[in-house]
Amino acid sequence: MAKRLDHTAEQQSVRVLKVGERVRHILSELLARQEVHDDVVSASNIAVTEVRLTPDLRNATAYVKPLLDADDDEVVKALRQNTAFLQREVAKRLGLKFAPKLKFRKDESFAEADRIEELLRDPKVARDLGDAED
Repeated sequence: MAKRLDHTAEQQSVRVLKVGERVRHILSELLARQEVHDDVVSASNIAVTEVRLTPDLRNATAYVKPLLDADDDEVVKALRQNTAFLQREVAKRLGLKFAPKLKFRKDESFAEADRIEELLRDPKVARDLGDAED
């Protein structure tokens, strides 16, 4: 007998977003309390900016941004080395049937926002924007 899905696509996507936000909070808490026993991770203040989950909740990509001028690549490498511990802790605290497999990537959105700001400050663009407002 075929399984009947009572959830709409919109409800499923809301669930994915909620679980992603919950995983983000768990990871942020683990990193803030320095529960990861790694020198690089403990020495850095790390912000978990976003967690994206696949629709089946099996895979999660956590985007991280080290604060206070820490080396992004070094921090991401250290987090990847401690993925097993972090997955285990997320699984314990999440309480789902299956815990998502974690991947860590550095968050490029801040660099992209800076690039856009730089473009908007260009005198040619400012001139064009000034004409549009008049």
